[in-house]
Amino acid sequence: MGAESTSSGIDRNDKSCDTPVVLNVYDLTPINNYSVWFGLGIFHSGIEVHGKEYGFGAHDFPVSGVFEVEPKACPGFIYRCSISLGRINMAPSEFRTFIENVAAEYHGDTYHLISKNCNHFTDDIACRLTEKRIPGWVNRLARLGSLCSCLLPESLQVTTVKQTPEYHHESEDGTESLTITTPRESTEIDDDQEKRLLSPLAAVSPMSGCGDVTFVKETHK
Repeated sequence: MGAESTSSGIDRNDKSCDTPVVLNVYDLTPINNYSVWFGLGIFHSGIEVHGKEYGFGAHDFPVSGVFEVEPKACPGFIYRCSISLGRINMAPSEFRTFIENVAAEYHGDTYHLISKNCNHFTDDIACRLTEKRIPGWVNRLARLGSLCSCLLPESLQVTTVKQTPEYHHESEDGTESLTITTPRESTEIDDDQEKRLLSPLAAVSPMSGCGDVTFVKETHK
C-alpha cells in the first residue's frame, strides 16, 4: 500500500521530519482566573510548529496578518497553558510554504473578533495539519457572540483595532522584520483592554518597538 497522506499532502509514515503541533493559550485578562471555572474566558492562541509560534492579528491592509513569535511569549498576553494537538511529518521548508499559502487567506484587514479571530486561525491550522480541532473553550466566547451579536456593544461587533505593518529586510527563513506605526481605530474605543480583545497586535506598543514579532509574508498566487 502507498504512504498514508492527509488532504494537505502530509505523509504520516515518513518520520524524518516528525515534529509536534502545539496550541499555546494565553489569558487576555486576569478575570479568566475566575471565569474559566464557568467554562468562559477571553483567550488568545497560537500554533507552535518547528520551534516557532504562529498567530493572526489585525492591521489596515489587505496583506498577511499572520505573525510569528517565540513560543509561549506572545507580547502583551499572559501565557496560560500548552495543548498537544498531535504530530506531523513536514520539513521546515514545507511548513514555511504551507504557512505562507495560508497567510494569503488571513489578511489583517479581515480580522473580526466574533467571526475571524486568532482562535479561528489556530483552529483552521490545527484541522489542516492534524485533522483535530482546538478545544472548544478556547473560542467559546466568540461562538456565543455569534449567536447573540445583537446583545454585544456596537464597538465589539464592527470594530477592529488595526496596526500598520511595514516590512523590512527578509531573513533566511523567509520572515520579514516588522515595524508597527501608530495604531488607528475604525471607531472610538477608550478601554485599552477592549483593544487587546480585537487584535493580538494591538498589545504591541509602537513606542517600545516589536522586535519579538514578525509577519509571515504571504504567497501570491
